[in-house]
Amino acid sequence: MAPTSSVLVQPVVSDRAATQPPIITSAKTLAESATLTSLPSDYSFTEDPYQPADPNDPQYTVPTIDFSLLTSSSPGHRSKIIQDLRKVCQEWGCFTVINHGVPESLMQAMVDAYFKFFNLTEEEKSNIETNHGADRAQMKYGTSYNVGSEKVRLWRDFIKMRVHPDFHTLNKPEGFSEVAMEYSKKTREVAAELIKAISESLGLDENYIHKALNLDRGVQFLLTNYYPPCPQPELAMGLSHHTDQCLITILADNDVSGLQVEHNGKWVSVTSVPKAFFVILADQMQILTNGKYKSVMHQARVNKEEERISIASLHGPSFDTLVSPSPELIEREGGAPIYRAINYREYVDLQQRCRMNLKAALDEIRI
Repeated sequence: MAPTSSVLVQPVVSDRAATQPPIITSAKTLAESATLTSLPSDYSFTEDPYQPADPNDPQYTVPTIDFSLLTSSSPGHRSKIIQDLRKVCQEWGCFTVINHGVPESLMQAMVDAYFKFFNLTEEEKSNIETNHGADRAQMKYGTSYNVGSEKVRLWRDFIKMRVHPDFHTLNKPEGFSEVAMEYSKKTREVAAELIKAISESLGLDENYIHKALNLDRGVQFLLTNYYPPCPQPELAMGLSHHTDQCLITILADNDVSGLQVEHNGKWVSVTSVPKAFFVILADQMQILTNGKYKSVMHQARVNKEEERISIASLHGPSFDTLVSPSPELIEREGGAPIYRAINYREYVDLQQRCRMNLKAALDEIRI
């Protein structure tokens, strides 16, 4: 499919704005200001539901999955890694993936392409002609407030674009489209293999989740956050705590750490591993497994010295799919569904409303 040449709306200020929102300064522009010596008061973030974990405590060591063992010709190797994956999904809901087969050169090219995009002028980023039809969810650029209270701004700029089943891309910088298309394809292949393994780890057919959620037409977004150096990082937040609305998220970055995940009521800082992906299970996985596998809470912190790029490849069902707890799992385990069935598009809308009201969408559909 030929790329759709498509870019950008005005920076996002509030979803409730009835008229065109006022243009606000991007985090990047603010960070590069010669007069900036301290964090502006509207970026001061005090809400934090958890305390940091002790990095020397082995119970807070994020697990690693060797992807090559999932595709190994050895039944014993695959069986062992499936068992490991079952435990990781139950206890953590996230893991580092090594030996995934996506070329390091492609991962670096994608990071470089996004740096080039965020280094465009604010006028270029904000006013390039859009071509996204009636569905404005296909492409969005902005610098955002905390979507919960809208009282605290986040220290990030972002670009989000839908890349499957239809592919939307940027026409600047040059060459971005080709890299993004290849990267989207490769991460979709990794996601598909992981989802097969997760399905098998549940004692289901390896294609069960794929078929149940219509993943041939599944929705994939690339959501990329840019976090500039911050003068007072201890007071700021790059991305406030949340769970992802999709099925599974595959993260890459520029080898600068900043991600934190919740584990046993503590924030665990994730060390960025070169050439690796970080995988996060999301809300649709928790619904489908009837709570057996968790959708992990996470957030992004910032630092004073280095800029950070985080590329999230978000994989979800098709928008018209009705997602519900697996009847096969419920029957086998002798329980009852704890979530009501919900259309994926309806869930996406529900999550946005819930975050505006500081609620969790999963709690809203709990029976």
